[in-house]
Amino acid sequence: MSRFENKGLILGIMAGTAGISLMVIWYRKSRKPGAAVRMPAFLNASNRLNSVSLQNEAPNEQGAVMVLYGRQLQILEKLNDLLVSVDELKREVKFLKEAIPKLEELVRKELQGKGDVQRVSPSHRATKRRKAETASGAAETTSSEEAESEGGYLTAHTDTEGDSEEEKGCKKSPDAIMKSEDEELFNFLQQVDNLHKGSENDKKEGFRLLLEKDDKYENCVDFLWRLARAYGDLFEMTTDADEKRKYVAEGKIKAEKAVQLDDRSAESHQWFAIMCGFMSQFESVQNKIRNGYLFKEHLDKAIELKPQDPFLYYLNGRWCYSVAQLSWIEKKVAAALFGTPPTSTVEEALQNFLKAEEMHPGYSKYNYVYLAKCYKDLGQKNNALKYCDSALSILSVTNEDKEAQKDLEALLLTLRL
Repeated sequence: MSRFENKGLILGIMAGTAGISLMVIWYRKSRKPGAAVRMPAFLNASNRLNSVSLQNEAPNEQGAVMVLYGRQLQILEKLNDLLVSVDELKREVKFLKEAIPKLEELVRKELQGKGDVQRVSPSHRATKRRKAETASGAAETTSSEEAESEGGYLTAHTDTEGDSEEEKGCKKSPDAIMKSEDEELFNFLQQVDNLHKGSENDKKEGFRLLLEKDDKYENCVDFLWRLARAYGDLFEMTTDADEKRKYVAEGKIKAEKAVQLDDRSAESHQWFAIMCGFMSQFESVQNKIRNGYLFKEHLDKAIELKPQDPFLYYLNGRWCYSVAQLSWIEKKVAAALFGTPPTSTVEEALQNFLKAEEMHPGYSKYNYVYLAKCYKDLGQKNNALKYCDSALSILSVTNEDKEAQKDLEALLLTLRL
């Protein structure tokens, strides 16, 4: 390239640079505050220039100038994006400046409102008091009147908390308020317990009543595990798979919350374990095994807290028997996912079923069926037939009894071959 051609190229570049400066000055002056400049023509030109590969750029002044213009347009595009971002940032800062005084006022009103809130419900305070006693081991409490229903629900009166004499004079006696609320909750839970022991219609009515009080007692442990139990009742009564899944999912949430509120509630652990067992019917092998671990963990806790309940040993027997029947692939999946697969034997299952029968003879039809299954697997045919006869002597009333009858009939066919 000649000296004159070099000079022409240099002059072209300088002219392009001056063009950028003039365009930036015009752009800043003509741009309206708070609005971005729209440059469809620039963008289209830039896109067309970018589509040309570097190999096709002509080695002459005109090609160099066109490439330079393309770069200029890209710079303008980036500049526009930057200015748009700055405008957005300015608007957000302005909004925050306006919102902060309102936020201060809102917080002040909220703090003032807390002073007017009435006392927490006695069930919540009793839960807090139990937690404080567990942590310190020596919390001072006032004397209480206690009454127990199914599952060990206790009502209790707690101290008032720092009211002035003037406030006390303007209020109804706190002990009287708490006693009234305790009695209301206690009577309600007794009513629900009685409905749970009744017919299917009674159980549905109990479920309806519990749902009506859900908002009021959403943090009451004894209410929550009963609601989980009611979901379990509906799970067993319905035959629709979608409804079953819905009931067990909701019941598991309620039982888990009860466990979180009070880790010393045996019934909460029990019904969380049961919900995990129900849930495994709808899960993949991986989640089924995970729920199995949860089932066993919370069942063991429930047995530790309430060792005289035959139902818990029946459930433990069911878990042991299920684990003993796991296939090779299921054990391998459990080992891969959790390191150590669950282990148990038919003998362990048998001991749990016998324990339930010892504590409560004739406890359930299904307990007899599983005793017969265990003895059959252990090669003790006579004992298996003995417990089959015991199962036949119990009428099929509940859906569980009907399921037990089906298993019993299938078992008898194999024993009598």
